[in-house]
Amino acid sequence: MTGADMVLEALEREGVELIFGYPGGANLPIYQHLPNHPKLKHILVRHEQGAAHMADGYARAGGKPGVVFATSGPGALNLVTGLATAYMDSVPMIAITGQVASTQVGRDAFQETDVIGATSSVTKHSYLVTHISQLPRVIHEAFHIATTGRPGPVLIDICKDVQQADAPNVLPGRLEIPGYKPNGHADLEYAKAAAIALAGAERPVVLAGHGVLLSHAEAELREFAERAAAPVGTTLLGIGAFPVNHPLSLHMTGFMGTGWNLKAVQNADVLMMVGMRVDDRVTARLADFAPKVKTFIHIDIDGSEMGKNVRPQIELVADAKQALTAMIPHLPEPERTRGTWLAQIDAWREEHPLRYTHSNGHLQPQDVLVDMYKRCRNQAIVVADVGQNQIWAALWWNYDRPGLFLNSGGSGTMGFALPAAIGAKFALPDVPVWCVAGEGGFVMTMQELATAVHENLDVKIVILNNYCLGMVRQFQDDYYEGVRSAIDLHGAPDFLKLADAYGIPAWRSDRVDEVAGVLRSMQEHPGPCLAEFIIDPEANVRPIVPLGAGLPDFVEEMIEEGF
Repeated sequence: MTGADMVLEALEREGVELIFGYPGGANLPIYQHLPNHPKLKHILVRHEQGAAHMADGYARAGGKPGVVFATSGPGALNLVTGLATAYMDSVPMIAITGQVASTQVGRDAFQETDVIGATSSVTKHSYLVTHISQLPRVIHEAFHIATTGRPGPVLIDICKDVQQADAPNVLPGRLEIPGYKPNGHADLEYAKAAAIALAGAERPVVLAGHGVLLSHAEAELREFAERAAAPVGTTLLGIGAFPVNHPLSLHMTGFMGTGWNLKAVQNADVLMMVGMRVDDRVTARLADFAPKVKTFIHIDIDGSEMGKNVRPQIELVADAKQALTAMIPHLPEPERTRGTWLAQIDAWREEHPLRYTHSNGHLQPQDVLVDMYKRCRNQAIVVADVGQNQIWAALWWNYDRPGLFLNSGGSGTMGFALPAAIGAKFALPDVPVWCVAGEGGFVMTMQELATAVHENLDVKIVILNNYCLGMVRQFQDDYYEGVRSAIDLHGAPDFLKLADAYGIPAWRSDRVDEVAGVLRSMQEHPGPCLAEFIIDPEANVRPIVPLGAGLPDFVEEMIEEGF
């Protein structure tokens, strides 16, 4: 069997059904043999970054690792942004890149780059395959590493002569990976201590991150919260881990979180953080983070996260589902409902509600999103890009079902939404998929419209256009003396003409009374389509913690006439 066939046969053995890729000189042997493997469907993208984001969205939506092919040199390097996005958000992905012949490695051959070196900081692990005998084992190990413990992307760089070589196909044996031993259990003593500490709190708060979704621990989190009468907030990546409309919900935390969430965190006496990194977007200025907490509890599958930013009194290195399952039996039967604490949170919820200006003569982004979410009715996947559109989409998301809000949290990658939405649609073809993007992020990967059209994917694209880099403009106004520098995007294409060039229907509106009709038309169209909404160019994200400040310093939108 050739090395190329070994690669493809190994992918079949791992249950792969879909590959996002782009051929080139150093991976042509794999593409030569790809037609002989009809179980593997290949999606031809228009840029390797798009392929990586599609594999990412596929993995986030469907739970199976995404697979991406690229050639050597610039092809492989175009994956770096997508690999970084997946790495920061703990998304399982396998990137298989072609490399120059093993005899040419290190000699500056045509389209040779040190892909391992270039991607070492944004992959969980990587391999350079220089001999055909390595292939079956390497691919089997790569899937195991990508999907176990804290998930992440793994890169396999395969020399071209290895793809062309012939050898007996020796199936991989038992996995033995020195130094890689994912934790497979929760320490019962620490779990008991954590449960008792939270149960004994006067003012408990639970913050849930992406790890809850990755471990499918939503039901356990809800049972835990209800048993403990503990309010729950989520990180940006953890949205969906706890029902937004639940009485105990604090919605999103962090420096752009809800006001009542930030008040609760700042006044908690026991804070449990589960499946999250406790990064700077959650804590803001560390010196001011949760100053009244007597006991920090941190639950995460990655032991290296313990104490990295906040030193916990109780550490539980475990999968979120395992940890919560181990903790629930140690919660006493509720003898009290923590009425005083929950009443105080309700008061903060009334005092600091989510709000926006309705009638200043401009279409507001929330006007579009509120109507869109009504139509989604807890069913659709919403993939947000990065910037103001991302935070607006997150704050007004109102689902009770998990796993349906996808975005680039740790890396903050502009251009993520469109290709990731395409990947999500491939993963769950029967689920409606909406892509929400600003005009700045959309143009970074808009060439993938061709992929959506070629595959006739029913992806609904909503562009919130304020003709500028909105988040940059807001920061410049608020924190950089109002100097608006290099943020004007009026040179963007005419998106209706662009859509027409790709043969898809499109609509444009700047009026609130037209929003419902546009969204209805999008829903009724059976294939890809696009709507551009011209929104208030001065619309800001609120609430927000000023740069360099602490959570107590969050700023809200002024209440204006028409609110």
